[in-house]
Parts: sequence; C-alpha cells; structure tokens
Amino acid sequence: MNLRVLGLSLALLSPLTAQSPEGGGMVEVNRIAATVNSRLITAKDVGMMMGPEVGRLMAEFPRRGPEFERQLKEVRDQVLKELIDRELIMSEFRKREQKGANLPDRVVDQEIQRQVRELYSGDMQKLRDELAKGRMSMSSYRELTREKLIVQAMRQEKFKDAAPPMPSEIDAEYRMAKDNLRDTSKDIIDYRKIFIPRIDANNPLATPDTQLAQAESLAEKLKEGADFAELAKESSADAFASEGGLQTHVPRPDLSPEFAAILFDAEEGKVIGPLEDPAGFTIAKVERIQKGPAPPLSEVKELIDQRVRAKKTSERYDKWIEELRSRAMIDIKLK
Repeated sequence: MNLRVLGLSLALLSPLTAQSPEGGGMVEVNRIAATVNSRLITAKDVGMMMGPEVGRLMAEFPRRGPEFERQLKEVRDQVLKELIDRELIMSEFRKREQKGANLPDRVVDQEIQRQVRELYSGDMQKLRDELAKGRMSMSSYRELTREKLIVQAMRQEKFKDAAPPMPSEIDAEYRMAKDNLRDTSKDIIDYRKIFIPRIDANNPLATPDTQLAQAESLAEKLKEGADFAELAKESSADAFASEGGLQTHVPRPDLSPEFAAILFDAEEGKVIGPLEDPAGFTIAKVERIQKGPAPPLSEVKELIDQRVRAKKTSERYDKWIEELRSRAMIDIKLK
C-alpha cells in the first residue's frame, strides 16, 4: 500500500512562486520558516523532518478536517522548535570546528542506516523516494543527520558531569525503551483488509467521494459488530477478498511505512480506517502482531546510559537552551 505523502506540497509548507527573470513563467522559491542569527531554516527543512508523521496523518484522516489540522500544526511546531534549538547548538559547535572538532562520516552512515531500518522498513529506496518528493538531495539529508548527531554529542559533553546512572535506573530505562529499539524490519503481522478503490471501473457514476463514503459506511458497520470476513467477501476489491480479507505472516517491510506505523501501533482486534492511499481506501483489523527482537541490554547499554543521563540533566539542558535563545536573534516566519 503506497500512501500519499504530501510532505512539502502541503499548503502549510508549500514553496512560494516568483516570476522567472528570463520571463519563462513561474519558478519555485523555498519559503523561509525561521532565521536564527541570520541562518535560514527553510520550509523544505521542516517538511523533510515532518515527512513520516505527515504520511501517517494523511492516511489516518482521508477527509482531513480540524483534528488533522490540529495534529499537523502540533507536529510542525515541534519540528520547527527542534530545528531552531539545533541551530542554536550548531552555532556553539562551529566555534569548536574552527579548532578542529569534527564528526566522523561513519557515525553519520550508521545513523542513516538506523533511520532506514526504523522509519522506512529497511528499504533505502523508500528514503530516496521520500527525499525526491521533497526535492532534497542525499547530501543535504546527510548534513541534516550530521547536525542532529552533533547536537546529541554537544548535549552529552555539556552535561557529562551528571551522576552516573544506578543499575536500577539502567534496567528501568531499558524496559521502557527496548520496544522502540527492536529490529522493526523483523516485525510480522496478520490482519484483515477491505479495499475500496478510488475509481470503480464497474461503476462509471462512482467518484472518489462516493467511494470514501462507502468505505466509511463499511467501517461504521464493522465497529458496530458486523462480521469482517463477510463484508470483505462482499465488498473488498483486492486479491484477498475471497479469504475474508485475511493476510497472514506479512513482514513489516512489505507494507508502506505509513501503513505499517498505523497497523503496528494498533490494538489487536481493533477496526482501523478507512485509511487513504492514491489507489483508494482501506479498512483493516489487526489479528496478531509478532514484534521483532529487542537488542539485549549488553548491546545498547551505552545508549541507555545516555538516555538516563539526558533525563537527569533535562532541567539544566532547558536552562542552557534558554540562555542560547536569549543571546540569539530568532525570527519565526511560519505561524
């Protein structure tokens, strides 16, 4: 299922247009989201960071509406805040860079591999496709990733005098974090699906709106207790209709990242949808989830240690950021 990700084409973040100096029509101009000490944060930067969450929201809210707009703005504001904070810390790092400080390329490579595994089901091409939609090069994405890692390193160094975590704190943080640290590429799911195409070749009077209304009606019946398998046999337009829509032992990488994020976060037995993609509308019900293995504590102890220290120093970190903000010139353009 290939869910539509507007990303940077959302009106909220869409680039502006201007007349070409050669008179050849309108050309794209990337909007400025904010400036920090005269350095630009663009709408493209914000949109790229929002990408996975925007895709999930677009799938979850086919009619968009107030709740979609509220959650979208919440995501956008949080991303913009993180980018502003990142630029503030990068300003501090650039002073050290003049004295030879640097971040090895291999560290950036490892982080991108982690993102591909956790956000794009282990498929590098899906990341490249997403970058292409946002008209961002891999080199630009690497630079964004590099800056993210530098910010993490600066924070760790700034507060390296924090009290060492106790064994009980390490164990508690590992139990809390291990699900998010698991190998999601090995997640497996059994689920039922009803698919209603956007365009019905057998009904020339059907429109995307009437097809969505049909999907919404089916979802309502299912939530009221109708038999999923029977409705799938009657109404679904995909290859699994005759099996009551049941698909078993489906690896996470076989699903689009947005669809996978929604399904694997759902409760077993819950009816989900309708979800939207370019081809149509999907109603799903999770039957069983088998999550990929979590790494043993011995493999991630350093990361868990850092998480505990970060929590212990969060108040001091917030004060540090506020000090950097008070000395900086920040102008937020996106409202």
